Amino acid sequence: MFVRPEIAAMIGYTPGEQPIGASKFIKLNTNENPYPPSPGIRRAIEEVLQRGLQKYPDPLANAFRTRAAELFGLPSKEWILCGNGSDDVLTICTRAFVGPGELLRLPYPSYILYRTLAQLQGARWEEIRFQDDWSLPPAFAAAGPGLKLAFLPNPNSPTGTMVSRSAVLDLAERLPCPLLVDEAYVDFAEFSCIDLVRQNEKILVSRSLSKSYGLAGLRFGFLAAQPQIIEQLIKVKDSYNCDALSIAAATAAIDDTAWLAENRRKIIATRSRLEGGLRQLAFDVIPSQANFVWATHPHRPAKALYEELKVVHVLVRYMNYPGWSDGLRISVGSDEQNEALLGLLRKSV
Repeated sequence: MFVRPEIAAMIGYTPGEQPIGASKFIKLNTNENPYPPSPGIRRAIEEVLQRGLQKYPDPLANAFRTRAAELFGLPSKEWILCGNGSDDVLTICTRAFVGPGELLRLPYPSYILYRTLAQLQGARWEEIRFQDDWSLPPAFAAAGPGLKLAFLPNPNSPTGTMVSRSAVLDLAERLPCPLLVDEAYVDFAEFSCIDLVRQNEKILVSRSLSKSYGLAGLRFGFLAAQPQIIEQLIKVKDSYNCDALSIAAATAAIDDTAWLAENRRKIIATRSRLEGGLRQLAFDVIPSQANFVWATHPHRPAKALYEELKVVHVLVRYMNYPGWSDGLRISVGSDEQNEALLGLLRKSV
């Protein structure tokens, strides 16, 4: 073996299933948006294609940075870093802040990629379990040997729960390291923490265009943080980590605020109907602030339900968190997709 021991020993992150012939499936397993993105995106991409792709893109994606700063109330583009999806942003931050043998802190349960990022660095990770009300215990903000970064998905995956803005500010005050608030699903939630980056330099907020903007196939995300932080992170990113097509499309997407508002309205309404339908079938459902729900059933094992649905070409995400629970994370699809799912579950439970 020629690879580093840390790589040989790790399992690696496993994405949700993307089956061959995906059009034959009702896909409710990877939190994709069921609706097509803003029509302005096609026009933006066509303009780039007309100019040609023979030249490198802007390495900092300044068109997007400028518009994002305006929309999110930040002083200038220097408060924004762009990435090839928000996972790229998470990777950049882990590489910049956490060295070999140092510590990354995570809540539990949460996004399973985080621990993979620590492993890639040859770093340690520590998981602090959420309390019963989905708040974080004091231990999450306590100092620890080698602690260099804490991740907080907000809304959380797989539960769709949130930590309050006041709690985020309090955590940042007490932590001896940066707190990265991962807001991949925040456009479906009641509030955001992106403005808090102005109040404390230790608060960093990441966003994705994959979910609420319907651009999972494009790969674009960004980070908001104070300029002295962004300046250092730029040193770590790949030279041209965002291509010309994605920069143009992402800028057009965030500019169409009316499309986002309508899409958000539809997804939240459908989420409410999905939660209600599952509860009528005796599922335990945690109230969600994201575009998915976490569901368990008192009498039917989650894995068996996942397998039965897959046989009839309906994909949901079976997830198992040792010491907490296993269950089904179900993406909010269209009303038609969700009704098809509920119809099948009525026959199973």
